[in-house]
Amino acid sequence: MDIISQLQEQVNTIALLAVNAFGTLQRDAPPVRLSTDYPEPAANSNPSNPNTTNADGNPNPNPNPSAKPSEEANNAAEQPKAMSAALVQAAKKFDALVAALPLSGEEAQLQRIAELQAENEAIGLELQKQLEAADLEMKQVQELFNHATDNCLNLKKPD
Repeated sequence: MDIISQLQEQVNTIALLAVNAFGTLQRDAPPVRLSTDYPEPAANSNPSNPNTTNADGNPNPNPNPSAKPSEEANNAAEQPKAMSAALVQAAKKFDALVAALPLSGEEAQLQRIAELQAENEAIGLELQKQLEAADLEMKQVQELFNHATDNCLNLKKPD
């Protein structure tokens, strides 16, 4: 894979990591009270989640009993660190790829363009010659084919 493709792939990786990191930060962010004018929300008042109450109808503070709150809090604290480390690593890899790009001045680029154009012209002339030779050969084959079909239609023996 060439270096430009690697750079494009690395940019996509950085974008994916950034979107995932922002989404995770948004998802795991604690609620923030915007104003003291709003009333305090009721605890566990989520009517769309039937697991918020126990079998006896009392509120269940932990709707997912298999997950421990300390593990969730620890994971919520560690996940942004891991994501930021991955983002930094991706950025460092991108910087290394950029550093690996060949550096040249405007003169060198113009000289390279002139070389490529001369090479293109030479290959174009060669292809043109091959095309002319193929056209000539095709005409000869068509003449022979026409001669053979005429002989077959006229029931003549070949000369």
